[in-house]
Amino acid sequence: MSSSNNRAELCQHPFRVCREQPYAYNICLKRRWNIPIWAGFAIVLLSVISYIPVFTPFPITRDVPWVNYLLFLAGGAFLAIGLKRAYREPDRYHGKISGPILSVLSLLIAGFFVVGVLFLTKQLPAASGAPQVGRPAPQFTLANIDGKQTALADLVKGHRGVILIFYRGYW
Repeated sequence: MSSSNNRAELCQHPFRVCREQPYAYNICLKRRWNIPIWAGFAIVLLSVISYIPVFTPFPITRDVPWVNYLLFLAGGAFLAIGLKRAYREPDRYHGKISGPILSVLSLLIAGFFVVGVLFLTKQLPAASGAPQVGRPAPQFTLANIDGKQTALADLVKGHRGVILIFYRGYW
């Protein structure tokens, strides 16, 4: 008896096969897509893509991107679940090849994100021309809040000093 005839015969009575030959039970089932692997990879991509447009406008998620870290963990958990399914039940779920590839890609993406956010964004060049503490500020003229030009020299006249406050406005 050929293997295709044997398979057809086994698949006609899957419950009997399950009791008599438990190892042959899954031969009748069609392999399914391993959704957790792809969902985990999609969550990791979403974490990276969403950082700049969604999370950088808010200081609570820009300075320490904790939401993105949680998304990376969720994506990693889904990938782990998918890999477990793929290797425990390879005859039932796809993913023995795509799972490790997507997992390594996800780890690389998360690693580059963490290095970029925690290290590369903090590497500012030295400001050699910046005023030093205790030294006089350079003379300048800027527009005040009303749009009128104000010079530092005008503010210093008749006073011991001037406090300069630079703030990030919403314009």
